[in-house]
Amino acid sequence: MYKNLNNIDFKAGMEGDNSVLIDVRTPEEFNGGHLENSINIDIMGGSFPQQINELDKNKNYYIYCRSGGRSASACGAMASWGFSELNNLGNGIIGWDGEITNN
Repeated sequence: MYKNLNNIDFKAGMEGDNSVLIDVRTPEEFNGGHLENSINIDIMGGSFPQQINELDKNKNYYIYCRSGGRSASACGAMASWGFSELNNLGNGIIGWDGEITNN
């Protein structure tokens, strides 16, 4: 399955060498502010399964959305597709206490 993490544990993990940061919100939400170095793969977009299944299953994934619900769903889907190292930002970006970028 996946782990629900608080800000401190999420931040520590996402900085690892084998970590990939994924924002599953819409492109509009992503462009309004996101965590640096995150990839935007919209869970509501029709190409979500295809985009996710192109990723390396041996990486550690740190996934977030606005409040933690969509990212939890994404983690569940990814687990069913064979991904094992999945981490959800439990409170989402609205609970994030770190830096947010717009570029």
